[in-house]
Amino acid sequence: MTLGRWLGLLVFIAALYVLWAVRQLVLMIFGAIAIAVAIDRLARALLTLQFRGRNLLQDRTKAIFGAIGLLVAFFLGAMLLVVPPFAAQFRELTELVPVALDRLDTWFSNLSQQPLGQWLQTVLPNPDFRSLLTQAQPAINPLFRGGFALFASTLGGFFNLLLVTILALMMLFDPLPYRNAFVQLFPSFYRRRVITILDRCRNSLDAWLLGILLNMSIIGVLSGTGLALMGVKLALAHGVLAGLLTFIPNVGPVLSVLPPMLVALLDDPLKSLLVLGWYVIVQQLETNLLTPMVMSKQVSLLPAVTLIAQIFFATFFGFTGLVLALPLTVVAQVWFQALLVEDVLDHWDQGPRWLRSSREGAIDPDPEQALPAAVAVGGDDSQTPEPSDS
Repeated sequence: MTLGRWLGLLVFIAALYVLWAVRQLVLMIFGAIAIAVAIDRLARALLTLQFRGRNLLQDRTKAIFGAIGLLVAFFLGAMLLVVPPFAAQFRELTELVPVALDRLDTWFSNLSQQPLGQWLQTVLPNPDFRSLLTQAQPAINPLFRGGFALFASTLGGFFNLLLVTILALMMLFDPLPYRNAFVQLFPSFYRRRVITILDRCRNSLDAWLLGILLNMSIIGVLSGTGLALMGVKLALAHGVLAGLLTFIPNVGPVLSVLPPMLVALLDDPLKSLLVLGWYVIVQQLETNLLTPMVMSKQVSLLPAVTLIAQIFFATFFGFTGLVLALPLTVVAQVWFQALLVEDVLDHWDQGPRWLRSSREGAIDPDPEQALPAAVAVGGDDSQTPEPSDS
């Protein structure tokens, strides 16, 4: 390799190291771009609204402010609908915890007269519930410390969300300078192609966003309706929460089932199991019916690819990477298809000589065996000089 190529390789490795060092910042920038694309999609939809044959909004800036107002109203309404009832139920749950502990203590006391209780006496010196809590205290203490750490990370996540929102608004109102700056990072002969790929990324994000919003709405309605029919308290709030958590595939449904199960447990343990069964049915409907019907028409993502992407981004980027795993995968799929498949692999029609010779009739494609045949393709075997005896 020449000196220029060695320098280029070193610069490339240094750039990868810098990107890895600031990966959280890169993830926040992508989150800002995703939010800007979502608001821009809503603003473009508002620009098409008409009243008596005239557009209600004829200015893009007014449409953006209208879209921001609608999103703020939606999220504030969802928070007012979900947070206060859950806080009241949590207070009720904390008041019932001592009662539940007394019931468990009585049950452990009665258990000593049964075969299972006699077996516990051989394992534990004093198998009552209070002693079990005392023995489990060293294992419970780290959970409380983890709770404080979770609170601190949540506070940090709030400030990160505020920064991402500010970046999204800056990109939204004046996107062309940021777009042109990104395009300038590529060679001049490839910049038109990059602009085309960026347009495809925006269209794919628009399609994915439309599909996931429709999916979230259907899941929220199904979950809330089932909980209302079962008589579970706060059915509407639970339905809204289930719809919002559908944004995170595979993980969101597991998180959404816990609050209604706890609330149903205050009334009847059997009702809690019914809630679990209903959420399993809704999840199966989503996996086997809604996702193939809705998402496949918008953007094609294989289930295994989705799960692998969630594990990858959650491992290296934490909870924020888990939330943004799907839009990141959508964009990465577009770049992979355009940059690698269409621009490189589809034009790579000249393979190695031994492979071309095997296509022309060689039996064994092994390079060491096919290479002599490839050399002899252009000439007659009779012209090959025989080795001398000397």
